[in-house]
Amino acid sequence: MSGISKAFSGVQALKGVDLEIVAGEVHCILGQNGAGKSTLIKTLAGVHAPDSGTIVWNGEEVALSSPQDAIDLGIATMYQELDVVDGLTVAENIFLGHELAVGGFTRSGEANARARRLLERLGHGTLPPTREVGSLSAANKQIVSMARALSHDTKLIIMDEPSAVLDSEEVKNLFRVVRELTAAGIAVVYITHRLEEIREIGDRISVLKDGRSTANGLPVGDTPTSELIRLMTGRSVANVFPPAVPVPGDAEVLLDVRDLGLDGVFQDVSFTVRAGEIVGLAGLVGSGRSEILETVYGARRATSGTVRVKGRQLRRGSVRDAVRSGIGLSPEERKSQGLLLDEPIYQNVTLSSFARYARGGFVNEKAERRVATEQISALQLRPADPDRPARTLSGGNQQKILLARWLVNRTSVLLLDEPTRGVDVGARAEIYALIRRLAANGDAVVIVSSEIEEVLGLADTVLVIADGRVLSTVQADQIDEHRVLDLIMEGTAA
Repeated sequence: MSGISKAFSGVQALKGVDLEIVAGEVHCILGQNGAGKSTLIKTLAGVHAPDSGTIVWNGEEVALSSPQDAIDLGIATMYQELDVVDGLTVAENIFLGHELAVGGFTRSGEANARARRLLERLGHGTLPPTREVGSLSAANKQIVSMARALSHDTKLIIMDEPSAVLDSEEVKNLFRVVRELTAAGIAVVYITHRLEEIREIGDRISVLKDGRSTANGLPVGDTPTSELIRLMTGRSVANVFPPAVPVPGDAEVLLDVRDLGLDGVFQDVSFTVRAGEIVGLAGLVGSGRSEILETVYGARRATSGTVRVKGRQLRRGSVRDAVRSGIGLSPEERKSQGLLLDEPIYQNVTLSSFARYARGGFVNEKAERRVATEQISALQLRPADPDRPARTLSGGNQQKILLARWLVNRTSVLLLDEPTRGVDVGARAEIYALIRRLAANGDAVVIVSSEIEEVLGLADTVLVIADGRVLSTVQADQIDEHRVLDLIMEGTAA
């Protein structure tokens, strides 16, 4: 790709970007949210046509006017936002768009058999090809998306944040598959915000900043992390968490969870969170940590136990009661569960406090915009346009919208599920600082993250969870990542 430029409604997303990919390599693309990574790969995938520049494939210039053009050349793409159809089976999703059919009739038996072989190749041979995708976890949906990419005669696979919904064992399996692909001569474009993954799996790195190339094809082993961060951000960003603020011993208990259970998912979960305290839930995907947050929030109806906010017991399964009592949730899947993507920023910010702006059947949109604009400024949300659709923002800025929503709602207990998933290194530092600032102002925060380092770096107290049980409750400064993993693997309470 040479000199690729692309503009949308006057906004220049790409400005003369170059990218060279060779067979059998893992080429990593780095850049902050909004740097142009998604636009670049969608151009390579045939979703966007470049305004200028050329694409040369196997020595010949090509014009990719549709995703099918890219697929026909052997370019497959796995997008960060899972592109599966919940109402179809695993096999139907894998062969979607190139169904195995004769005379207009689908050959289900052959499709299921081929799907099973692809899943076995990915280390998930126990996943039934006939199972409806809507019933799968986010991690298994990612596997289906990966199998679909491999179902074509693929020479280049683009993987956009493929590890975002995977636990540590599944990431190891992903890397095994990537190594098998490159050993067979297939090239992989790998996009991630996790610099440690690049060290483990990457061969070369290209970096984008503000729609421009700041580095092309740097060897992974010869490029220090500090240089990569400088190339991405234009400044040095210390990869550290904000310093913890001691929680007073007499601080008020804002959230009290006692013997909480959800049949078949988790049981006997108890913890308290005081004003100014951050409690982290550490566990692998499927351990029940997200379901615990959703149950505390009332999105799931607990089958046992109690949740109290400032001493008042909440009704089971009532989100309204939780929100009115001062609880806010930033969900794991922010785009599908937390945001109205096609609505403007200001309406997303005021969503949970909408009643304040409605009188006699009329909505005071001016007041909504004013409140949202204040939060946009306070959180340094970019671009600072309250009327911009939420869909057009980067992952980090979408996360800030969710935080702004609960700040406007005067929330005292904030539940954060994967708050930095798909967020670049610069925006992560901003979100970490914001979380710490909320706690310092007297809020109670509960955080769930697949990155154990993140839980330990932010939390004052850590609950280690496996198979729906709390294995250990410990001060964050008294445990390290290796001990957390040991507890999880042992599966016994400490």
